[in-house]
Amino acid sequence: MSYAPVLQETLEYIDAHLGEELSVEFLASRVNFSPYHFLRVFHFNTGYTVMDYVRRRRLAYAASELPGGGKVIDIALTYGFETHSGFSKAFRRLYGCSPETYRIHAQAKCPELPSLTHIQKYNTGGIMMEPKIVNREAFKIAGYSIRTTNVEGQNSKEIPAFWQTYMNDGRCEKMHKETFLKSHAEYGACFAMDENGAFTYAIGCEPQDGCAIPEGYEVFDIPARTYAVFSTPPSDGAGFVNAIQGTWNFVMNEWFPKSGYEYADGGVDFELYDERVMSETGKVCDIYIPVSKKG
Repeated sequence: MSYAPVLQETLEYIDAHLGEELSVEFLASRVNFSPYHFLRVFHFNTGYTVMDYVRRRRLAYAASELPGGGKVIDIALTYGFETHSGFSKAFRRLYGCSPETYRIHAQAKCPELPSLTHIQKYNTGGIMMEPKIVNREAFKIAGYSIRTTNVEGQNSKEIPAFWQTYMNDGRCEKMHKETFLKSHAEYGACFAMDENGAFTYAIGCEPQDGCAIPEGYEVFDIPARTYAVFSTPPSDGAGFVNAIQGTWNFVMNEWFPKSGYEYADGGVDFELYDERVMSETGKVCDIYIPVSKKG
């Protein structure tokens, strides 16, 4: 006898009733298993305990709604979390960052329908994009910034527009003529977000140590941290933006949950654009994410 049809139906039932009370005893009784037998069969076939799977599905659906701009507490209550702090703690444990940070970088993406075959493949070693883990000393960037917000996805429109303006209004050309630059590599950095979802996004270059920065530039401090560094897949033209967003989605949805790392408090995530973005084909940039080992 195969348990696959029974388990597949159970996965679909869980997805359809995430806002209701679910327990091992109840789910086992639905398929006429004893709780203990159900626990063993479920774990053997999926790699998850029953309630860990339920929690992950609730968080996955909640994550898909965060970029839409709804209140975090309303989303939390919809998926069975009683408090904002309880939801945030569970979300950070799984995704490695706060719900508010997730909103900045992720796109609304409804979870795929549950598939026992997919879950089994996912847990037996699918191809993963592995980052480099590096330590980097504190440094500065000098440049320009905007204040934006993740509410209703404003940042996903305002940041690309900021880059376009910077590239075309003379500031980019002026920046790269300056003698204080340590290199011509450019950074796009996200700084701490407040409780309302507002944060600062800066474009800049690293200055030489101890060099005076001319008036008209803002200077930003990036603290020493351990980083997971992901390189985007080589891409051309407009596909470069999609490659960056796709890498962020992979990091948030695939890598963090399995990595043993979480978003490091007080860190700054940034994208590094060096000579690899200068060609018309095969553009690549690096995404630096401050991380610490989960306790």
